[in-house]
Amino acid sequence: MTRLHPTKWLLTIAALLSGGLVISGALSTRMANASVQLNIEPGQEVLVSGERQTTYIRIGLEGMPIKDRGQRAPLNVALVLDRSGSMRGEKLSHAKQAARLALDYLRPQDTVSLVTYDHTVSIPFVAAPFDRAGLERAIDGIRAGGNTALFAGVSKGAAELREYLEATRVNRIVLLSDGLANTGPSSPAELQRLGQKLGGETISVTTIGLGLGYNEDLMVRLAQASDGNHVFAERPEELAQVFRAELGELSAAVAQGVTITIECPPDVRPLRILGREAVIRDHKVTARLNQLFAEQEKYLILEVETSETLDSGEQTLARVAVEFDDLQRRRPASASGEARVRIGESRTEAEASVSRKVMVSASEQIAAELDDEALELKDRGEDEAAKAVFRRKADYLERQATTYDSDKLRDQSQFSRELEEAVAAPEPEQWKKARKEAREEQFIIRNQQSYQ
Repeated sequence: MTRLHPTKWLLTIAALLSGGLVISGALSTRMANASVQLNIEPGQEVLVSGERQTTYIRIGLEGMPIKDRGQRAPLNVALVLDRSGSMRGEKLSHAKQAARLALDYLRPQDTVSLVTYDHTVSIPFVAAPFDRAGLERAIDGIRAGGNTALFAGVSKGAAELREYLEATRVNRIVLLSDGLANTGPSSPAELQRLGQKLGGETISVTTIGLGLGYNEDLMVRLAQASDGNHVFAERPEELAQVFRAELGELSAAVAQGVTITIECPPDVRPLRILGREAVIRDHKVTARLNQLFAEQEKYLILEVETSETLDSGEQTLARVAVEFDDLQRRRPASASGEARVRIGESRTEAEASVSRKVMVSASEQIAAELDDEALELKDRGEDEAAKAVFRRKADYLERQATTYDSDKLRDQSQFSRELEEAVAAPEPEQWKKARKEAREEQFIIRNQQSYQ
């Protein structure tokens, strides 16, 4: 197989803590004092002149390492815990233990609240500067109760966060639930709208679904809309690891309130953003992220169509501008750059210029979209049609894995084949588990979540 060389037009732009810019042609370059690095890479280095073509642009934001974790941004966290009747016993015991262990990541400069809910909402610990002893007493006092007013619990958690809401704090709700929302607003669409509202306030919601009884569509939409994380914890004993991973990630935040603006020239038409939500108006694309963490890259893939009228020579596909709150320097910052290609005559040269990195990212995002179709078909009882979609996804990923020599795509292809088998599983619990795993995997791919 021909090994594809990386694009030569990769631009690496570091947003310095001072707000200045340094531009380098090497992806591996690390700039002194940089908190966020902007990586822009077109799907191929060369396009063929005189043809209308579809290609991709990968726009990545990478958090630089934090040299002194003692100087991290302060956290503003609301722990929102389900205490409905179904949590009684081992589940609640492990949830309380996990919440106590998560306190290890908090510092005196952080603010914390504890909200619990069944059919009503309680606030055992109102938003206040971190007080370990007080929080441990509040956690120990949680008792299981009635139904599940999830919407109200999240809303109350957001109200507590607003008491200390600042651009320089990492604002996050950590929601744990094991059951279906059955008191108050309870549909995935209603929780998605709540997530969008909170995301607009730089409040992200991480949703942790425990066991097989919760609504994964609801939990995923809430997390996706607010740019939080989503985790499926099958067993209560997994909660400690999940809480540690979540609080550990929050402790590594380097940027917040990120706005990405992409402008294409008249002869380049933006078609869609893969994975993430974005607004496309004419030749301008706007997307937002709530938080970015050290040593993590979050990206979006822009699919564009180029006109056959593009002149030969170097051409700009897109100009990218990024604005964000720098949590290390505690001031606004920005970065910008361009995706450029060369318009040539050789089709062979164009095909050889394809970027493996961009196409692997685009392939997994395209494949993830098929999950929605397959799960909807299964929900309607159309098992054979659902199996066919999972099979189509697996075949597509296998072809792309071979083309781009990607173990990641091979693993995703194998998982899709496992989902195809699970559709016809004789025990309902097997499909419940598989469905939750499918939604979690899809979420992780779309949002580049750093942990499972």
